[in-house]
Amino acid sequence: MKIYSYFFFLLALLVLPTASSAQEKELPPEGGTPKNFKIPAQNKFELDNGLKTIMVDYGLVPKVTIQLYIGAGSILESADKVGLTNLLANLLEEGTETQSAKDLSIAFAKMGGELSVAPGTHVTTVSATVLSEFAPDVVTLFSEVVQQSKLPASELERLKNNLKRQVSVSKSQPGTVATQLFDKAIFGDHPYGRALPSDEMIDGITIDDLKAFYEAEYGAKRSVLYVVGKFDQSKVEAAVKADFASWQAGKELAYPEVIPNMDADIALSDRPNAPQSTIRLGIPVPDPSHPDFVALEVMDDLLGGSFSSRITSNIREDKGYTYSPSSTLANRYHSSIWYQAADVTTESTKDALVEIVREVNLLGSEAPTEEELNGIKNYMAGIFVLQNSSRGGIINQLFNIEFHGLEEDYLDKRVQSIYAVTPEKIQEVTQRYLDPEKMFLIVVGDEKTVAPQIEAYKKADKNFKKVVD
Repeated sequence: MKIYSYFFFLLALLVLPTASSAQEKELPPEGGTPKNFKIPAQNKFELDNGLKTIMVDYGLVPKVTIQLYIGAGSILESADKVGLTNLLANLLEEGTETQSAKDLSIAFAKMGGELSVAPGTHVTTVSATVLSEFAPDVVTLFSEVVQQSKLPASELERLKNNLKRQVSVSKSQPGTVATQLFDKAIFGDHPYGRALPSDEMIDGITIDDLKAFYEAEYGAKRSVLYVVGKFDQSKVEAAVKADFASWQAGKELAYPEVIPNMDADIALSDRPNAPQSTIRLGIPVPDPSHPDFVALEVMDDLLGGSFSSRITSNIREDKGYTYSPSSTLANRYHSSIWYQAADVTTESTKDALVEIVREVNLLGSEAPTEEELNGIKNYMAGIFVLQNSSRGGIINQLFNIEFHGLEEDYLDKRVQSIYAVTPEKIQEVTQRYLDPEKMFLIVVGDEKTVAPQIEAYKKADKNFKKVVD
């Protein structure tokens, strides 16, 4: 038995890989050269009433995603009717003049999908994903939903109660409170700066208010229909022309002009005994139509917008102040904000702010290495591929171009534009746009513990040429 055991031991040594060879096999292959994305051919046409339709043959799966973007978002609500577009969007799902909500639900289910009407800041989106053969039928049903909605008053009270519960939950979350205060500080009385509605405001919205907004703000001239997937384009085009030609043109799309406040402000909202402080630190920056915006995007991912970013490595990995910090570029119509968000331990509030600003200043004073920057570029190029790997992703990209007035070849040149950003350009845009002395700071936390830290931060030299006590 011992002889056989020794034999199998020797055999195992010959067959099993050595530690070094095993490690070599575990190494991932080198990534390929990133390529620009070429969007499939778009079939575009426009009806006499102004409705634009964009169709794209995409993918291999026999499914199609159809989304109707209507330029009637919460940005158009009056100051005393906040929440109206939410109620209206939900009411549109409650049936038409000829079909009940149940009938609509069954009709979409038979096509392999479901109806969704989603309110947003700038647009209300009617959408569905169904089997390819039913694409023309979806167009017909969309037309019925937006033109012949019943807007049943009998369902309004239930929808109001649902909205009140949603708002109540949101108001209890420190992240929501911080973001609202941050937006208010920058945008003031503009709709971007409005708070969530009170119960009294929601109760004050009537069915007549909803119908008046529906008649005034819903129309073909400010709407775009996107159809992406595998489908018969000729049949869909015929359905659009037959079903939407009678839709009222309505008004030209016009959003309220926004001029962000540039006078830095610091504020603290008390959350007694909170174990964490919720931070929003940021500043207005150029929007996506600006030549510097791609460099700002790369800068953001390098500074705080990715898991391997500098701020994340500093205050999460090295210091342990927070679990999931992140920075972002929040883009609105002709306006963008860069901000860092973090939930930090209460006692580390000032220290976290010091480190965030330290990283901003460092990037503004020293260009990153080519190696570090290339890692971020590769990450962004990979994310871009994923963003274009679905029907909904293609629609989002097309809408982004339309909404921000970008060049037609924006997607074609996206990867190329990312890789064209140099270390020196990263340093330049950081220095030009991210001045800590001009940043807005909102902290939601335990006032008795956090207030002294905020005062120390206010008095600190934001260049942090020396260690702040």
